[in-house]
Amino acid sequence: MMKSVRIIFGTAAAWGFLLLVPGLFGEARFNAAMPPAISHPEFYYGFHGLALVFQLIFVMIAIDPTRYRPLIAIAILEKIAFFAPAMILYQQGRLAVGGPFWGAMIDGLWALLFALAWWLSRNGQAKIEP
Repeated sequence: MMKSVRIIFGTAAAWGFLLLVPGLFGEARFNAAMPPAISHPEFYYGFHGLALVFQLIFVMIAIDPTRYRPLIAIAILEKIAFFAPAMILYQQGRLAVGGPFWGAMIDGLWALLFALAWWLSRNGQAKIEP
């Protein structure tokens, strides 16, 4: 069971790094693809930085899912934090089917996989020792 959890989080981390690292160098490309241009680049880079930090959390979970099982719940929330608002915006007609929509759908899939990992890891909970 823990092997499945390791695979889920290891794959999530690899996927995240592959998508996010190029974004650190892609502000101009983003501005061209998604006008108008970003007026507050600190939000753009802040998003990428925070998302990359979460990939490190996914690596920690992949290495020792029993010890870091409480972080799985937080990882689920991290995925829902983009998926839920994007789906609400889509329902309101404020988000077109395109890059952000599909990114949200992928985060929704990761949220489901993380929930599966939470369920699979339920019997291997670590006892915290001093």
